[in-house]
Amino acid sequence: MFTGIIEDIGTIETITRSEQGARLEIALPGFAAELNAGESVAVNGCCLSVTTHSHSTAAFDILAQTLRVTNLGNLREGDAVNLERALRADSRISGHFVQGHIDTTAEIIAIEPVGNDHRLEIKLAAEFSRYLAPKGSIAVDGISLTAAEINDDSRSFTCWITPLTHSVTTLNSRKIGQLVNLEFDMLAKHLERLTATPG
Repeated sequence: MFTGIIEDIGTIETITRSEQGARLEIALPGFAAELNAGESVAVNGCCLSVTTHSHSTAAFDILAQTLRVTNLGNLREGDAVNLERALRADSRISGHFVQGHIDTTAEIIAIEPVGNDHRLEIKLAAEFSRYLAPKGSIAVDGISLTAAEINDDSRSFTCWITPLTHSVTTLNSRKIGQLVNLEFDMLAKHLERLTATPG
């Protein structure tokens, strides 16, 4: 369980691919030395388990299925990724509950400065629009954001990014056309399941 408050930005050092998936080695000098094997870390919002680590790097094994359904499959050496360690029971929840289970990827269709902030607009496929409410929470590449506007006609939603969030996450290097990982509010998904008419 995570909160969508990014702790650090890591850099992909190596990617070793196989038919079964890939191993990522990520430089994360901020907290690599504090990790333990098996510990959960959200990488671009995707919950991964630490395989090995040193004082400045950590390695993660990724299944082929995870590579297909997240933007981790598009990563290249030198790319930056958002990082967050699992929530501690005695921590404040400054964002919202994030499981690290990516629902879909979506394309950035606008990212532009507006005054001191940035406007981020992301495509939203019709089958996922029911999970997002105006002013509702959404995790974008693991970042807890608020859906300020939802446009059903253009099938998109807009978030406004504060200067701090822009500066301490990978949003400062994101471009139009790139894919981001989306995780919708778990309460919406559970409610849909609970109220669904049995088939």
